[in-house]
Amino acid sequence: MAGEDLNEEERSEEDKKKFLFLMRKAPYGSIYPQGGLEVILIMAAYDQTISVLFADDGVFCLKKGQETAGIHVKDFSSAFKVLESYGVEHLYVDKTSLEERGMKPEDLLTGVEVVSSDEMSGFLSGQDVILPF
Repeated sequence: MAGEDLNEEERSEEDKKKFLFLMRKAPYGSIYPQGGLEVILIMAAYDQTISVLFADDGVFCLKKGQETAGIHVKDFSSAFKVLESYGVEHLYVDKTSLEERGMKPEDLLTGVEVVSSDEMSGFLSGQDVILPF
């Protein structure tokens, strides 16, 4: 019986789709990053494998210490820190995008893995579904 349960668990892991949310837009000035965050939280309820990759201006979504009072919008970027508690354990940021924007890994919220362009290409090809935001 226990072996059968393990096989069912293994099969269910194999049956899971790999969803990648590609965050490429700056956090403020468009609805895409906040909308993407909302969709990530909804999809996390469906027990799929979810990863998030921040590239281009999307790296600004992870910048520590954002002050949004001057633009009269709510700072939602800190919500990316809690994704792990929703089962989203894979957060990546494109190294080239960081460098092009004068940022370093220590400028970012915690729990993010910096990846090279080569790693990013391989990672993208291994996904079942890519949702750009």
